[in-house]
Amino acid sequence: MRPQLVIVGAGPRGTGVLERLAANLPELYAGEGLDIHFVDPHPPGGGRIWREAQSPLLWMNSHAEDVTMFTDDTVPMDGPVREGPTLHEWAALNGRTFADRQLQGRYLRWVYEQARDALPSGVTVHHHPRRALRVTGSREGRQRVWLEGGQRPLLADLVIFTLGHLDAELDDEQRELARYADEHGLLHLPPDFTADSDLSALRAGEPVLVRGFGLAFVDLMVLLTEGRGGRYEGDTYLPSGREPVLYVGSRRGVPYHSKIGYDWTGDRPPLPRFLGPAEVRELLARPQGFDFRRDVWPLVEKELGFAHYHRLFTAHPERTAMAWTDFEEKYAAAAGPAETRALITAAVPAPADRLDLAALDHPLADVRHTSHEEFQQGLRRYIEDDLDRRHDPSFSADLGVFLGLLSVYGQLVRLGGIGTWWHGFFSYLASGPPGPRLRQMLALSRAGLLRFVGADMAVTAEDGVFRATSPTVPGFSVEARALVEARLPEPTVGRTRDGLLRELHADGGSETPEGLLRVDPGDGRVLDGAGRPHPRRFALGPYTDARSPGAFTRPRTGGVAFRQNDATARAALALLRDLAARAAA
Repeated sequence: MRPQLVIVGAGPRGTGVLERLAANLPELYAGEGLDIHFVDPHPPGGGRIWREAQSPLLWMNSHAEDVTMFTDDTVPMDGPVREGPTLHEWAALNGRTFADRQLQGRYLRWVYEQARDALPSGVTVHHHPRRALRVTGSREGRQRVWLEGGQRPLLADLVIFTLGHLDAELDDEQRELARYADEHGLLHLPPDFTADSDLSALRAGEPVLVRGFGLAFVDLMVLLTEGRGGRYEGDTYLPSGREPVLYVGSRRGVPYHSKIGYDWTGDRPPLPRFLGPAEVRELLARPQGFDFRRDVWPLVEKELGFAHYHRLFTAHPERTAMAWTDFEEKYAAAAGPAETRALITAAVPAPADRLDLAALDHPLADVRHTSHEEFQQGLRRYIEDDLDRRHDPSFSADLGVFLGLLSVYGQLVRLGGIGTWWHGFFSYLASGPPGPRLRQMLALSRAGLLRFVGADMAVTAEDGVFRATSPTVPGFSVEARALVEARLPEPTVGRTRDGLLRELHADGGSETPEGLLRVDPGDGRVLDGAGRPHPRRFALGPYTDARSPGAFTRPRTGGVAFRQNDATARAALALLRDLAARAAA
């Protein structure tokens, strides 16, 4: 019987694995044919999130030149490099364009088709447009992948799970809010992929409380304004009259930082410097384990600071008071945070040129406004300042930090369970919205359709309404009959609504303290409670501890996802080769 490989999830991850299978097959697999089965109710390539059938108003949050599905020689992998076009090259776009998601879906479909067509003869790809419900089978035997619709299961020698963002059961707070909404005729929209949310019940002119100020909020803002017929003329928003009034807040109380609007010039910081493979190996070798905040975060701070100051000293030396070689030596030798701060104070005169990660993470800490209107003006100034800085190359040390974040992420995924806080912090600094979206926020704020609530936004359900408050404006509160949780569900195996993932966990897969599925950092095989890798099951994606930074990879940045995809593809092909050899013996 021909070997059978089942890949559950046909979005960008599954497509990336297929590309790596095609690249590695000639070297690693010479069997008599192979069937590759993709299981996904959505079209191959884009999958659910990047499907072509969604609003053309929704953009990517990356420049088209920063999006690629193809490897290059910066990726540390064993498989061959197969170069291909970036999104902007494929679509003949200006590289600085923020493409819409429909176009990205077409690019992903093309990449999928290219990878499929590059497979050797005798290898056939089948797409099953259904959901996978569960997987059964012993560790040493063939697996059965059961599909919705009651048809016979797919037999699989190996299964690779490349699921993307999944729906989740509500947590205790969300359940209570939903119950209250049902009892009092209110509307509560829980965390979800915004393009799939039914927003029709959010009525024109009425206040809507929104928790979450990241990319999900940007999508919500677009669909409820331009999506309802409004339009922009320069910096002015012209309403259609069908928009609700959005009251938005979050833990930080500010939107994610704007994408940086200029290109890199000059030397890049030599990364990794303080958090690299040697430090990762040392952390993993500790018999007592490690704590992220105590043992890892100081290395992250040191690395990001190094990237920041390398750029500042080499590109803007007139704003420093010390030679870079002297600073680098003293920075590396600094014994602790206090000594490091004293060095930076002496070497970098302007506070605006110093990296303060705590202040970045808590921009409204200890900020208080005497009125709601005063805060609206203050936060508009904050957004304007962020836009100015992120588009001003004289602050290119910020771009150094961005490169540092990418380097750090590439090391942290090797450590496994590092927590969801880091992923959120990374996204806030490095994966924010395009600058034009923040300018739209300003226009909507001036038009009175977007109102800022503040940091540590608290929502209560009482007196038949939802009520929001924030310590940023003491004494202020706003009431509404609708509450939207503008964020994706947390990718935890414990609360996922996906039966397949729950079954996978119940059948021996272990989870991190944050609820992510544990996988072997070397090749992505699912680990059981004893740390043993499953011989026939692999998993990659946001619900595993093999997460990667951002949805897509920037060219020539090492490609964490590419490295993972290559390692998984090679391990799978080697196992299939061995199984075929044993069957033939």
